[in-house]
Amino acid sequence: MRYSRIIGNGGFLPKKIVTNEDLEKTLDTSHAWIVERTGIMQRHIASIQDTTSSMAIAAARSALIGSTIAARDLGMIIVATTTPDNFFPSTACAVQAALGISNCPAFDVSAACAGFNYALTVADQFIRTGFVDSALVIGSETMSRILDWQDRSTCILFGDGAGAVLLQADECPGIISSQLYADGSYQDMLHVSSGLLGTDSKIKMRGNEVFKVAVQQLSTALNQILAVNDLTTDTLDWLIPHQANLRIIGALAKKLTMPLERIVISLDRHGNTSSASIPLALNTAIADGRIQKGQLLLLESFGAGFTWGATLLRY
Repeated sequence: MRYSRIIGNGGFLPKKIVTNEDLEKTLDTSHAWIVERTGIMQRHIASIQDTTSSMAIAAARSALIGSTIAARDLGMIIVATTTPDNFFPSTACAVQAALGISNCPAFDVSAACAGFNYALTVADQFIRTGFVDSALVIGSETMSRILDWQDRSTCILFGDGAGAVLLQADECPGIISSQLYADGSYQDMLHVSSGLLGTDSKIKMRGNEVFKVAVQQLSTALNQILAVNDLTTDTLDWLIPHQANLRIIGALAKKLTMPLERIVISLDRHGNTSSASIPLALNTAIADGRIQKGQLLLLESFGAGFTWGATLLRY
């Protein structure tokens, strides 16, 4: 059998930090109110110099450091993003050019906050079938540029950043199993309506309704992927959830009967960075030593569309 395994990881966060206390100065809100409802204390916000592509490039270079794969030997580049610099060309092509290579496919995947799970699964399939031997998978977002900074229901939630993983073909299982889902009937609950024919480029969200659907669908998806692989939550070393809201994570943990001590949480420092949140959380937990080689991880995410997914892997 042929599998794909993570052999490198990296991330990038803009230098500018906006705390809850900063938001108190311009919004009818407070640090205590934000923490109670979201668990978020601060978020990184892109400067004029920071773009989705520049952050993706930085995360990519970070993931390649110390790996056995040189940039010129990459088999594929996939970037998950819903906030690209341009309609086209793709962010992945910008990353490819910055790395100085031109001999591999490069494209973007758009699945909102579930984008990284989608992109990771796509890359895994290309490696499993032998189409490529390696892939660079990146989640990069500048969510701050599609926020209404006077809407406290949304602007307190999001941050900017990029995370990346480097995959390589292996005989031993790395990525074990993936499941992806979508239901477009929910699209009006969380959306940015602007496109080629639109003028409204800010996030609109019906938070309470999104919360209910997210918890239900994610708990079902996670139980399904565990059942398919004859596992239980007790066999997992870490759950790495999409970093949307601590209430969602807590409700999910309760449904799964999984202690918070085995869940990687970085949203208190990063906020919701959409498709970048899982690779950034993964990068954080690897860097601080929580995640060790050989451990069993379950990644999950839920985003606009609605889209959601889960990936089971051994690090």
